[in-house]
Formats: sequence, C-alpha cells, structure tokens
Amino acid sequence: MTIFKKYIIFFALILSPIFTNAQIGVGLTAHTDIYQRIANPPDGLMSRSAGSVLLNLGGGPKIWIGARDFSVSFEAQASLGILGLSVSDYKGLGMLSFPIMAKLNFGGVSALGFEGKQGFSIGGGIQYSKSELYYLSSEAKDLGVKRDYFKTFIAQAGYGFGISGFAILGYLRYGWNAETKANVFNFGIQYDFNLPQLKKITNPESDL
Repeated sequence: MTIFKKYIIFFALILSPIFTNAQIGVGLTAHTDIYQRIANPPDGLMSRSAGSVLLNLGGGPKIWIGARDFSVSFEAQASLGILGLSVSDYKGLGMLSFPIMAKLNFGGVSALGFEGKQGFSIGGGIQYSKSELYYLSSEAKDLGVKRDYFKTFIAQAGYGFGISGFAILGYLRYGWNAETKANVFNFGIQYDFNLPQLKKITNPESDL
C-alpha cells in the first residue's frame, strides 16, 4: 500500500463520523481580487508577468458537505482581470484564470450553520491562467512571444464571517508549477451563498 493510499484511508476514518449525518449545500461563490499577479512560464523573450488591481471579478458553482461547524467544499470559478497588464513590458490587456479547489471550512464559514460567527478555511487545487487575454502586441508576436493557458498547483487560506448560508472571507492564494516555473498570486474577498441554507433564515435558530 502506498503512502498516498494510507493518507486517504486515515482521513476517511477521521471524517466518516462527521459525514454519516452530513448536510449538503449547493450554491454559488463569487470574488473580487484586490490584487492578482500571474507569471507565465519563462521564454527569455519579454517579461512573463502581468498584474491587475481592483477590477478583478469572478464566480462559479460551489457545493458543501458537512455540519454546522465544519464542512468540505468543492468549487470551480472563472476570474477575469479586466485591465491586467505588464507594467514593465506592455504587451496587451486582460487576464483570465480558472481556479478549481477543494477546501476545509471551519466555524462560521462552513456555510451550513445558523449562528453568526467567525471562521477560516484552507484548501488547494489547480488553476489555469492566461495573460494578454484580449490581444498580444505585434511587437511581441514578431519576437515569437506566445500566451497560452498554463497550469499551477494552488493553495489558499481565508478568514471571515458567516451566518445562515452566507459567508464573506478575505483570502490569500498562491500557486506554482515546479516544472514550468510558472506562478500565480491572488489577494481578495470571497462571498459564498449556500442557497438552500439561505432559504432557512426564518428558522428560529438563525441569527438573522
């Protein structure tokens, strides 16, 4: 038996009591990146980095499985950096990324409780990113610069507040790919909406 399989069995045994009577939530997640930066695999031609401030929006579907104070969630988002560019070596505009993650959510951000309280989440997954989304300058093309989607392995941590199916978190995300030398960084605010739980805000247990 490989070490990886042993870890899977270990965590399955720990989590099985939690998920025996687990709640399931389905909804949406959205985010605003205050700042995001991506660094393409190096090509030795022009600057490989691009960044974007504030005008970064995204969202996608999300599901939760767990209990009031702990849940496991799975999400897939699309994130658009509207005016993302390379300041030091301008080549074009726009950044697009697709982070796909699994997370462990604790306390109020489990999105499955009624009581309003703070909590945190940790998780990871993969992200596909691309810079110079709208166009690539003719100068860059003449030099042989190409901008394709590239993959990084991401880790994210967040801290925030949740109540009755809604959560808001500040988060940091970093991703890298040791093989291609690409990396990404995101810092922003995320909003979670567990739709079935939001419909229960009239429940006497809800703080709303």
